[in-house]
Formats: sequence, C-alpha cells, structure tokens
Amino acid sequence: MTLLEQGKSSPGKRERLGGKIVVLVLVLLFALVAGGYAAAHAVAGDKVPLGTKASGVDIGGLSRADAIAELEETFGARAAEPIEVEVAGGRSDDVRPEEIGLAIDYAATVDAAGAGDSWSPGRQWDYFTGGDDVEAVVDVDETLLSARLAELSEGLGVPPQDGAIEFKGGRVSVVDPVPGEAVDPDAARETITAAFLGQEDSAELTVTDAEPDIDDSDVQEALDGFANPAMSAPVTLQFGKSDVRLQPGQYAKALSMVPQDGELVPRIDERVVTRLVKDATTDGEPVDARIELVDGKPKVIPAKPGVEFVPDDVVAVFTELLAAPEGERTGEVAATVREADFTTAEAKALGIKRKVSEFVTYFPHADYRNVNIGRAAELVDGTVLLPGETFSLNETVGERTAENGFTIGYTIQNGILVLDYGGGVSQMATTVFNAMFFAGLEDVEHKPHSFYIDRYPEGREATVAWPSVDLAFRNDTEHGVLIHATVTPSTYSTQGVVTVQMFSTKVWDIESETGERYNYRAPATRTLTTPDCEPFTGYSGFDVDVTRIFREHGESEIHHTEEFHTSYTAADTVVCRAPAPQKPDDD
Repeated sequence: MTLLEQGKSSPGKRERLGGKIVVLVLVLLFALVAGGYAAAHAVAGDKVPLGTKASGVDIGGLSRADAIAELEETFGARAAEPIEVEVAGGRSDDVRPEEIGLAIDYAATVDAAGAGDSWSPGRQWDYFTGGDDVEAVVDVDETLLSARLAELSEGLGVPPQDGAIEFKGGRVSVVDPVPGEAVDPDAARETITAAFLGQEDSAELTVTDAEPDIDDSDVQEALDGFANPAMSAPVTLQFGKSDVRLQPGQYAKALSMVPQDGELVPRIDERVVTRLVKDATTDGEPVDARIELVDGKPKVIPAKPGVEFVPDDVVAVFTELLAAPEGERTGEVAATVREADFTTAEAKALGIKRKVSEFVTYFPHADYRNVNIGRAAELVDGTVLLPGETFSLNETVGERTAENGFTIGYTIQNGILVLDYGGGVSQMATTVFNAMFFAGLEDVEHKPHSFYIDRYPEGREATVAWPSVDLAFRNDTEHGVLIHATVTPSTYSTQGVVTVQMFSTKVWDIESETGERYNYRAPATRTLTTPDCEPFTGYSGFDVDVTRIFREHGESEIHHTEEFHTSYTAADTVVCRAPAPQKPDDD
C-alpha cells in the first residue's frame, strides 16, 4: 500500500469519528451548565429574592430565618405601642394592637415574599433578577375589631336598621330595613393596619352610607321560605288516634326569625311548642271531650289523651310541618298514648251546633224554691244526650236530700200540700218538659200535677217525686242534644226565672195547639186536724188536650201530630182544725 493510500480513510470511519466528537462536546457543555445551575442554587438557597421589601423593610437576600428575625426586630415593638385613632368630630382615642388581635404573621409574610428552597428554574431566576415590594401579612380578630369600632364610633351617624320578621296574633309582620350611616369597617381595618405598619401616623375613622345586613331581598326570601308557609294553616300532630291541632295564632309565639350571616333564619321555641301540646294532653289519665256553651254557642272542648312523649320528637315533627302546603300539614309523633273514651271527633260528629228550643217559667219568691230549683238546674245543666239515649230527671238530679244539696219545701202529695225535701223541683221538670216538647224529642214518661197550677201551661207540665214519679224522654234524632239550664233566684220583689235551652241540629219545627177545657169537676172540702195541716182554697178540676204538630225543619207541610190528654183533679179546699180533746180515763 502506498503512503497516499494510507493517508486516506473510508467515509464510514470519518462519520463515526465526528459523531463521537459532538457527543463529547455536548457532555462538556452540560457539565458546565449543571455546575453553574448547582452553584446558582447554592447561592439562592431558601433566601428571599434580592431587592425584596416587606412593608418597607428590606429582607432581600436574607435566608428565611433571617428574614423572619428582621421583621420581628422591626415590628415586634409595635405590638405594644398604641395606635392613635382620629374620630370624626375632632375626637381621638388610642387602640392597642392586642385589643383587636392585630399582629403580623412573620412566616407567612416571608413565604409570600418568595423565600423557600427550590430547584425550579423560575425560583433561581426570581432570586437573581430581584423581588417585589410586598405587604406584610396581618391578622385581625374581626369580633374584637367590630366591638372596638362600635365603641369608637358611638354617636356617629345613624346606624342602619336591619329588616325583621315578627309573628304576632297569628299574622306575619314585617319590619322594613332602613339604610343609615356608619363607620366603614373595611376602611377602618385598612387605616388601622397601615398605622400599625408605620405607613401612616394615625388612623382615621370615616362615616359613610351603610346598608343594613338584612335588606329587602333577605326579608322577602325569609317570607317566602318560612314565615308565610309557617302561618298559612293549622298544624296537626297525631298521637295515636288523637289529634292535637295547633292554630297559627297559638304557635306564633313559638316562632321567630333571627339574623345569621346576613340572612334571617327560623328559630323554634321548644318550650312553647311543648307547653301547647301538654295543654292539649295529660300526663296521666285521658280526659273525655265535652261540649260547652261559649258566648251562648255550643263548642266542642277537645279530648285530652294521656300522652308520654319526648319534646325533641314533637318539635322535629312540628318544624317539618311548618313548611308543608295546606292539606299536608299533619304528622305522626312517636309517643305512648292512652285514648279518651269520648274523642273530639265523636263530639263533633254529634252535630250539636245551634239552639233548637228554649222554654222559660217563673216562680213566686220562696227561699226553698231558690235552693231546690237552683240545685236541680246545676245537676241538669250540661247534660248531653247521645242519639237514642233516654234522659231521666230522677237519675240526673238524684234523691232530694240535704246531702245532695236540697232543703225542705212544699210538695203535693195525695192532692194536698206537704212539707218535704225537694219542694219546687217540679218547676224544673215542667221547664225541661217544655224544652223537650219544642225540640221534638220523644216523650217516654211524664206525669202532670194532680191539680192545675196556673203558672204552668195547661196540659204541658210535669211533676216528679223520688223515686216513683219521673220525667223521661228519648233523643230519637241522629244528633246529640245539649241541655242548658239556668235559674235566676227570686227576691221579695221579683219572681224567679227558670230557663232551659236545648242545642242540637234542627230536625223539627214544632207548633203547639191547646184545646178548650172541658169536663169540669168541683172541689171538695177536707177538714184536717193533723199537725202538718196547711189550709188551702180549692178550685175546679178539668180536662184539656194539647196537640204537638211536627213539620220537618223549613217545611210548611205537617209531617205528623201527637196528642197529650191531661185530666186535672179538683184542688180540694183544706180546712185545718185543732184535734178534739181526749176524754179522761174513768177511775
């Protein structure tokens, strides 16, 4: 091989040699760059970027720990120094930072300035190219600040008035929000913070227009979301088979709406709701429903079941129902229930709605009549006859004794006046009989007086005697009957008054027709020598017929009639004589 041939190499060999040189160069360059980057990272470390200031304090190029120490040294003493606050109107006061929880978060400030160890290229770039001016991170206790501002701004401006919702008398009442003037808390925070950081010589409180926290939209939202639905209809709580129906007017005092985070939120007074339920129930034995007259009209007084319940359960169900629409405001409460024998629903089903009859009689003054008739009225008053039930005056009034509240008075026995307990009770019997008569109820048993007494309607009166002579009638309607009896006592100058009313659903319109007297009988004369003899001037007896005419209520056509025949004996004249002297015994 010639020398020329040795100096030449093949193309393949030259390309391989060139590639190796390029790789070597790249490796050398990467090593140089990596070394420089590592050196840069070693210089930057966790230091604050060069040229950085925090609220005017130069912390650039300092390590994180040194930067925190620098800030503490600069601002630490200020925590104890009062801040002068100028108040509109020429007043001024001092505020100590600790009073409002004002303090610098040094670590957060340094971190916000860019301190921190990182291999990020951006981090290295920021350190060497310079940092920014940053504000120190300052913490303030908003509650303490608000309280102190309230003290400082007392008497400044007119505070805004929040809108409110009130529940009164079963209705929703709105208090409109009113704009006002107040110290701007955000501006106050900023100026006090600036003074604390030394950026201002003092802080100034300024009064600006202030809107209420609870405005019109908040009020409307509360009305739509709670207040109006809550008061729209009654709420019914079910305890077993018994319902406790609470009207809005009853539970309104349990409702309120209070401001919270800029809105009105509902609050339920558990004690009020629990008390309402306890008033409608009992802790022991249940109480039957009853029907009473209220302002002259019959009213069902609801039954009270015996109920044991957990108040929280009641309030939870009650609260849920407040937002429910009408027709869905009934909820069941878990409880132990003892039902009443006569429920509210059963009482309402009786249909005792209106007065269907009334009768009044009068009596001359006598103390015994006031006592006996008044006591009988007490015992009769409030009687409720169920459909198909029979009323007995003797059973209702009971035996006429001193223990039962009666006294001695004149009674008619065997056609003459005799003193005995319960004299005058027949006045009540006659009044009740006539009220029954015009209510259209079924006569079961009645006995007129043996002779006619002119203060009673002839042929329409009744007497009673314990236990043999009774007044009884049956409620043959489909409705209940409430009997109301009252007595106005007599005086020496006025007659007594007996009034009996019956309340039910009107079934019949009753008319009474009394025929002419006939079959007169003259009185006899009796001469008595007994110690209890009472003189009496007699009068004739007679017969009389009374027709009770029935028309269906509101109709003119006669449905049927009923005849009452009465035969009065003559009232004998009674002459009292002293007993004849006894003859002496013969020796």
